[in-house]
Amino acid sequence: MKYMLLIHDDEKAWAKLSEAERGKIYAEYGQFGQSVKTSGNYLAGAQLQPTTMATSVRVREGKRLVTDGPFAETREQLGGYYLVEAKDLDEAIGIAARIPSAKMGTIEVRPVGEMGQPAATATV
Repeated sequence: MKYMLLIHDDEKAWAKLSEAERGKIYAEYGQFGQSVKTSGNYLAGAQLQPTTMATSVRVREGKRLVTDGPFAETREQLGGYYLVEAKDLDEAIGIAARIPSAKMGTIEVRPVGEMGQPAATATV
């Protein structure tokens, strides 16, 4: 099954890191990326530009509304993702826990809906 691992970090905290601290984290990402590729779980992944580069689009009553910035103001921002293949949620969680940003941010693990298959319904 495919899982999207959404990486949420605090952009302000990231900006406060020294060049050496950022370099260390990028090296950890390099090691993680290589290991997830070697394991065969890796399908895709990318770092996103900061939220200052984001544009949000909504259509309401047939009118397109375009605003600068992310969908919502939050303490943590979506900074990147990995798309992985995992046998189950437990394996996907194990992969997510190895992402370097899990130490300072949050990794959201979400199953990817396959075309032609009904999406799971939300339970409240």
